[in-house]
Amino acid sequence: MFDMFRSAFFLSFFLLISCSKTQENMEYPDSKKTFFVEKIHGYEIEDSYRWLEDFTSPDSIQWVEKQNQYTNNFIEKTSMKDSISDFLSGIWDSDSRSIPFKVSDKTFFYFNDGSWQQSKLMIKKCDDCEFEVLLDPNNFSDDGTVSLAGISISNDAKHMAYSISDGGSDWRTWKLLDIDNKEILEDEIVWSKFSTPVWENDNSGFYYQKYQEPEGELLKDVNSAPKLMFHRLGTKQEDDQIMYENADKPRWSWGISVVKDTDIKFLSISEGTDERNRLYIKDSKDDLFRPVIDELRAAYSLIGYKDEVFWFYTTENAKNGKVVSLQIKDDDFIWNEVIPETQNNINSINLVNNSFVVSYMVDTFSEIFFYSLKGNFLKKLEGFDESTISGFGGNIDDDMSFFSVNNFVKPKEIYEVNLNTMEVGLFWKEELKNYDPDDYVSDFKFFASKDGTKIPIHISYKKSLQINKDTPVMLYGYGGFNIPMRPRFSKSHAAWKNHDGIFAVVNLRGGSEYGDAWHEQGMLMNKQNVFDDFAYAAKFLHKSDIGSPETTAIIGGSNGGLLVAATMLQNPDLFEVAIPQVGVLDMLRFHKFTIGWAWESDYGSPDNKEEFENLLSYSPYHNIQSGKCYPKTLITTASRDDRVVPSHSFKFAARLQELQGCKNPILIRVEDRAGHGSGTPKDKIIDQISEIYGYALQEVTG
Repeated sequence: MFDMFRSAFFLSFFLLISCSKTQENMEYPDSKKTFFVEKIHGYEIEDSYRWLEDFTSPDSIQWVEKQNQYTNNFIEKTSMKDSISDFLSGIWDSDSRSIPFKVSDKTFFYFNDGSWQQSKLMIKKCDDCEFEVLLDPNNFSDDGTVSLAGISISNDAKHMAYSISDGGSDWRTWKLLDIDNKEILEDEIVWSKFSTPVWENDNSGFYYQKYQEPEGELLKDVNSAPKLMFHRLGTKQEDDQIMYENADKPRWSWGISVVKDTDIKFLSISEGTDERNRLYIKDSKDDLFRPVIDELRAAYSLIGYKDEVFWFYTTENAKNGKVVSLQIKDDDFIWNEVIPETQNNINSINLVNNSFVVSYMVDTFSEIFFYSLKGNFLKKLEGFDESTISGFGGNIDDDMSFFSVNNFVKPKEIYEVNLNTMEVGLFWKEELKNYDPDDYVSDFKFFASKDGTKIPIHISYKKSLQINKDTPVMLYGYGGFNIPMRPRFSKSHAAWKNHDGIFAVVNLRGGSEYGDAWHEQGMLMNKQNVFDDFAYAAKFLHKSDIGSPETTAIIGGSNGGLLVAATMLQNPDLFEVAIPQVGVLDMLRFHKFTIGWAWESDYGSPDNKEEFENLLSYSPYHNIQSGKCYPKTLITTASRDDRVVPSHSFKFAARLQELQGCKNPILIRVEDRAGHGSGTPKDKIIDQISEIYGYALQEVTG
């Protein structure tokens, strides 16, 4: 990585000054400005708020306290906050469930009666048994900020590994539970991230990925060079066996698949967030993993195995994905195509009832097709149009499974399906207080982006709403990392729509809605396409008399926070309110913290001059123009976000407050005891949404 102090060409000095400015009666809390310049690739880069990167320091904590106090003057007592909070409290006061899944003879799912901060893990120990609580994460802490982050059930359903996240951190502590007597064992795994245990066939233990304990700040230090470990039940972590490591490749990470009823294991080796991976294999004859595919040329993911045939999902010569088989004969790897690529992108594949269940995305909606093990088309799931369908988990011989259906206006329904007869029965339906799906509608449209590319957009609202230029609009997008924005029901979106607003979701390039090609058009040197798509979505709405710049708010989180910040800076007259949440906002230093280096596969590397210049062209922190009038901005982050560290938001807020050229307020809301989003307790979620949406709604209707 570039050493910021090694260049002999730049001037670095520190002057402590105040940047508190009065902008037409907007007097912000003091943010000290420590003037600093460094030269990178021949460019002089000023970074006078770098001290905020030490986001756990007393100075930074004091800055956050003052900023939160200032922001509260704008968001705590808006006319809309209480109304939104009341609606959310009502809609949350309802049962919710996850899709059930079976392991051996036991069935598991998550359940919340609407009053708990965290959902409980339920178990049914036999087909005729009653459901009971297996694990209650509400007992982990008094305020609900310590959450159940993940589980892994042994093949015989006798033991469960479960992980705990403290205050939203990505760091996981794994514990072991004896399922039959609900006894917590002494085993404990620490310093694990981005890893779910994979059990050995004999249930003697599991594999997991472990990072080195941070030498400095655990929420900030770079995480690299993980080890693939094996933990044997009843032993201490220090006795765990290293199964694979490569100190020469600190950016490699591991995923392991244990093939059922064999001694074969596949190792997937990835770099960052790149969908492509290397594939290695090991069996009882091998001392080490040996390569099957030893270069990053496509994605390869194991689907299943039977009768000495392995099936994989791959994108090799198939940007929309396909299914291939692998047979190993005399150490030769023989590949054959089973289900060829189609014009629609594969979203997921399951292997149950001796057939492939393939979920395709067709203009963002799900279509489910069934194929034989030879790749012959069998049938299509009918009766669930214009929805997102998820599930179909199980083993290859199972003839029953579960799936869920929902969309932007219809809450979740879970169905049980007999895969032999395709008889479908409703297992559970989400019934929400204060919400009737028949009162709402969602329109699906296309618009032309700047370069003429047709971009999908979903526009949801009350059927009774009279839509015109005065209608409040919330525009949401993501656009990155091959992640699609599929139609899904959201309680927070419902709150906006319930208050006579339109909620619009754009399927920007950078996602996977139309396969790898769609992703590639919005990554690396093509990233500007994503910001153009978002801006042209707003222009399309306004041209269609669906709101106006004065009634439009934009919102997005993480990579979507980058999207909102970059788009508002490039198009300040298009929006009234901008809400970048937990955003990646300093594109020259994102790789310096925790797992940020992994995003170079999508963004590019600041250490490469050409990619640096592209990043500099849109980096929000570096593209704020002094004296320009930007939209009313509410930046949100969390004190324990160790994925996109909060210093991104701190620095962006300080500089935007300094340079804002009009009275539109620049605010930052920093949540305590929370991370990047997952595991946040119910009360915090309701408080966040009511304050953020309440403020935005007030500003676009005022």
